[in-house]
Amino acid sequence: MTGAEALGAASRCLDAAGIDGAPSDARRLLAWSLGATTDRLALALPEVLTGDTARRFEGATALRCKRVPVSQITGQRMFYGRVFHLDREVLDPRPETEILIEQALEDVYERVLDLGSGTGCIAVTLLAERPDAIGTASDVSVAARQHTLANAMMHGVSDRLEVLGADWFTPLEGEAPITGRFDLIVSNPPYIAAHEMDDLAPEVRDWEPRQALTDEGDGLDAYRAIAADAPRFLVPGGRLLVEIG
Repeated sequence: MTGAEALGAASRCLDAAGIDGAPSDARRLLAWSLGATTDRLALALPEVLTGDTARRFEGATALRCKRVPVSQITGQRMFYGRVFHLDREVLDPRPETEILIEQALEDVYERVLDLGSGTGCIAVTLLAERPDAIGTASDVSVAARQHTLANAMMHGVSDRLEVLGADWFTPLEGEAPITGRFDLIVSNPPYIAAHEMDDLAPEVRDWEPRQALTDEGDGLDAYRAIAADAPRFLVPGGRLLVEIG
């Protein structure tokens, strides 16, 4: 079977399973199975798939039909032109969060603080886009801090990024406190109300860390905490940018 034939079959399978964006997901999974990027996939479509590649693609397609997210199958997500590694212990970076990056880049910053860093996609991207900037990333989750550091190392900014354990601005026991003031504070906090969780798509509800999605209340606890303490950590004229659901 050629790549084109396999792609068509997978797209039909995903569509029959009720997967939104089936053709796009099939392309991402085939590119991953081939070890290629999606923009180079067309070159491989006329070629016959090897046994290993075909089995890998078939297995990935079967998982996606069971509503496993593409990023959880491949272990990665493209964000603002860079690949970030992830698993189900961290929030999958959303395309909408790139708007936060664009807003941040509209003005200068030398020190940036990312609260609830998850994969580290925001902090790492902001440092990669501004080679003279330094930053701090904090998260309450050990797994999230590990992902942030690993992705920072992969993109060559770990020497400019401090990763701390904190519940927003409050250091966890045994962790160093967040110190100094920042030109920019950013966050994509949990903003889904508890009563809305059951309405989420299974790809989100069943495959992402619950604490990254909801505060188990009205979805506003993080905003209250950040708004209360941010002034103490901002330089005069500093900016606070948060994603709002």
